[in-house]
Amino acid sequence: MKNMKPIMQELFLALLFFTLLSACKQAEPAKNITLTPLFTNNMVLQQKQDIVIWGTAEAGGEVLVSLNRQQAKAMVMDNGLWNVKLKPIVAGGPYELTISGEDTIRISNVMVGEVWICSGQSNMEMAVEAEWGKIDNSKEEVANANYPNIRLFMVDKAMANTPQDNFTSSGWKECSPKTISEFSAVAYLFGRKLHKDLNVPIGLIETAWGGTVVEAWTNANSLKNINEFVDEIDDLKLNQQERIEKEITYNNPQKAWIGEVNEKLSDAGIFAHGYNKYGYNSENWKTLEVPKTWEDQDIKFDGVMWVKKDITIPEEWKGKDLTLNLGPINDFDITWFNGELVGSKPGVGMFRTYNIPKELLKDGKNEITVLILDIGNNGGIYGEPENITIGYSEVKPISLVGKWKYKMENFDPSILSHPPNWPGVSQQNRPTVLYNGMIKPLLPYGIRGAIWYQGESNADRAVQYRKLFKTLITNWREVWGQGDFPFLFVQLANFMPAQSEPSDEPWAHLREAQTMALELPNTGMAVTIDIGDARDIHPTNKQDVGKRLALNALAKVYGQDIPYSGPMYKTMKIEESKIRIQFTHINKGLKINGSNQLKGFAIAGADKKFVWAEAKIEGDEVVVWNSKVQNPVAIRYAWANNPICNLYNGAELPASPFRTDDW
Repeated sequence: MKNMKPIMQELFLALLFFTLLSACKQAEPAKNITLTPLFTNNMVLQQKQDIVIWGTAEAGGEVLVSLNRQQAKAMVMDNGLWNVKLKPIVAGGPYELTISGEDTIRISNVMVGEVWICSGQSNMEMAVEAEWGKIDNSKEEVANANYPNIRLFMVDKAMANTPQDNFTSSGWKECSPKTISEFSAVAYLFGRKLHKDLNVPIGLIETAWGGTVVEAWTNANSLKNINEFVDEIDDLKLNQQERIEKEITYNNPQKAWIGEVNEKLSDAGIFAHGYNKYGYNSENWKTLEVPKTWEDQDIKFDGVMWVKKDITIPEEWKGKDLTLNLGPINDFDITWFNGELVGSKPGVGMFRTYNIPKELLKDGKNEITVLILDIGNNGGIYGEPENITIGYSEVKPISLVGKWKYKMENFDPSILSHPPNWPGVSQQNRPTVLYNGMIKPLLPYGIRGAIWYQGESNADRAVQYRKLFKTLITNWREVWGQGDFPFLFVQLANFMPAQSEPSDEPWAHLREAQTMALELPNTGMAVTIDIGDARDIHPTNKQDVGKRLALNALAKVYGQDIPYSGPMYKTMKIEESKIRIQFTHINKGLKINGSNQLKGFAIAGADKKFVWAEAKIEGDEVVVWNSKVQNPVAIRYAWANNPICNLYNGAELPASPFRTDDW
């Protein structure tokens, strides 16, 4: 028994030795460390929050992360992932972030400040000085964009059927005249206002895609709670061709719109000239380039344009069925080959691929004729050159890139109703695919909040948008794990022709659906009903959009005691033949802008027939009436696609459209 103590000591020392040896082996520096594009020079980290740094490496190694005298270690898990969490830092910099393993990655010029996600469709994507559109005073804005502590980050467009961890980007850039031109104007002007007022670094992450619907930005788990999307999420398992074939048989709204287009083109005599007939002489027509939008060729035009190209088919192709590829066309096309109709599609994002039966081929000259209807903004054949061809699978196709003849028609596209959404065919508009490819990979990067400009593509489904939009906001907050972070959004601007009589139009309902999202905590809305453009869905006054979003942020997020909203409907009271309306956000009193008479109010009795109303401001209220409506029951204000309205508050902010009925 006397010898047991030394033996136990030896066993303990041996066990300790092997434990330390094992720990040393586990602590070998990680190999092949990689980071997402979020971690690059010039990056901005969110202040006053835990800072998460993550990446991949070979399993089993150790990663050491250092920032501003902090260090944290992480072991690489079996799946190759690692992450570390650093303690919060207040705004400042520049710092160096190092990530060390077998090799060391050094990230310089790192700032800590306020980081905002900037997402939505084309009005968020619209750059300060884009090829397809420029904002007001764009050259001056670019020249003056010297803000090295505003940092810009653009997520490359990507879609995926399943949630992704990886994405591509050119990384963070300091804001300068060289970097600002192609960045989101709304995001930049919002960030610039915050930077000036808060005097802290600002990080702006643009993840936007024009013409997209809200459900594309929402994850599958959230959408499965909405009955209409259960089948669509299951359809993500289909391949592209199966999906197109399923959706190409449009439902009633799409069929009705296509029928309306063809009817009104025919009524306007568009087909009477015979331009689509084989042999029509187009030598005197002007020339344009394909593929390229009309606007990029200084052809400022909305309406109907005929484009033609003559080609010679090789002798050995005779007896072969051909495929004509024209890529995407903005917006609607009808296509003929040698005078015979071969196809027509209505949506901007649809690729035009038409079968050419061998019986249509001719010796010598063959003619491709396309009628293009552009309903607004850009028009033309605009895709990638490699997608503009004719041929068949066994041979190299003939490129159709180059000069085409064109002739414009006198046709006003505003006589058409607003086109419905074309679900499923545009790849980027499938449910969840943009969340999977452009939002999920950003998690769990620390942010202060999000700004959002979207809704145009959902306008034909405004009632559904009430639930969809709230679902997106809730979804993003859940997956980010930062609680109810601020979510600020832009209410749709005025657009399309103004109506002479009270109307009940889709964009009015979409604005109402957006307003309902304010029921969620920590949300804010920038009203833009006064700064749109009847002819352009992309209004060029983005300065006021950015400013109004920033006012919401400064007041609701950063605690400044400033007005941030125009008048919002509160309650109504019927007083015999008149209705008295109360508002919130009357800051320094209600006022009329640009006129002596209030405009935009309509009134109705129990018959639900609205007529224009007289209205006047009495103190902090508005009284509305029409002598022909003796027993009024409901009021509407600015209730149209493009209303004429002029109620503001003392802070020069416009009243939000509203209605008191639920008809």
